[in-house]
Amino acid sequence: MNNERTTLRRLFAYAKPYRGRMSWAVVGMVVYAIGSAGLAYLIRPIFDSVLPKQQDVARVAWAIVIVYLLKGLGSYASSYLMADVGQRVVTDLRNALYRHILNQSASFFAHGATGRLLSRINNDVGQVQQAVSETAGDLARETMALVGYSALLFYYDARLTIVCLTGAPLIVYPLIRLGQRVRRTTRRSQEALEQLSHLSTEAFTGHRIVKAFATEGHEAEKFNRAGYQLFRTNMKVTAALSSLPPLMELLGGFGMAAAIVYGSRQIANGNLTPGQFALFIGTLFLMYGPAKKLSRVNANLQQTIAASERIFEMLDTHTEVVEQPGAPSLKPFRHSVEFRDVGFGYDDAAGRILRNVSFSVGAGGSS
Repeated sequence: MNNERTTLRRLFAYAKPYRGRMSWAVVGMVVYAIGSAGLAYLIRPIFDSVLPKQQDVARVAWAIVIVYLLKGLGSYASSYLMADVGQRVVTDLRNALYRHILNQSASFFAHGATGRLLSRINNDVGQVQQAVSETAGDLARETMALVGYSALLFYYDARLTIVCLTGAPLIVYPLIRLGQRVRRTTRRSQEALEQLSHLSTEAFTGHRIVKAFATEGHEAEKFNRAGYQLFRTNMKVTAALSSLPPLMELLGGFGMAAAIVYGSRQIANGNLTPGQFALFIGTLFLMYGPAKKLSRVNANLQQTIAASERIFEMLDTHTEVVEQPGAPSLKPFRHSVEFRDVGFGYDDAAGRILRNVSFSVGAGGSS
């Protein structure tokens, strides 16, 4: 859990330069929540005054238009600004990763396949974009909407609200377990996608060798096996994500059934009006949409954590060639470059291939 928090904290640190845009996005989320709660609030006068008595028809009709306008403006502003922040964060993260890889030594590139490096820059960073732009926005926006709905329900009848929301805590444990499974399978999916990128890059860059030895069939078979492995891993992720909506609907059904049993008794006893009960049922239906989105937020965050860990593993890789403290910057040369007593060797070879080599190369020449 601490590792997850550290990874997310490190990821969202890239959003700090854009706090102003995020603040305006939060304002949009608040407007969206107010509009959502206002829509639920109008259910009671519709059933108590407008439909049976034809009272306040124009006022309620204009109120409906206004709350939908608020919801639309809040949703647009928050979605656009969060997407803007997400794109900027992804751009900064991708640039930082690219610069870090470029600054690595030749030994790093000898051991790190080009396809795998491209997968980190493209696939892993792309996976992170969803969390910063979409998942974080859904988490804040839909949470505010649920808080507004719940406050409205508690305001009218706290006891009935508790009855309706009894099953809500039961969803927490399954969500956590499913999120952990999604995180594990997502990491394997990213690794399988990285393998596909590696195989294709290797075959394309070495196509002359492939043609010379007539190994097209062998390369295609390797790619097929890697693709099938990616397919199986992705289906495991899909299976975990697809189980969330039915689980939410089942628990929502229990809450709705309990509300109908309790509410019918309250109406019979004269403690509730049909409009108040319709407000509760209507608000519960309105809460289902945000609750369904929030049920997928944890899974999306787990996918993002898996991709972020792979990115930060690469960013934490330090080059084997370390600059000496206080080393001066080399000025552009004009006449020649001279090497004195230099050596060269491979990491997996015993000793050095070249020892104590000295030579001079003139400007524009080679040696």
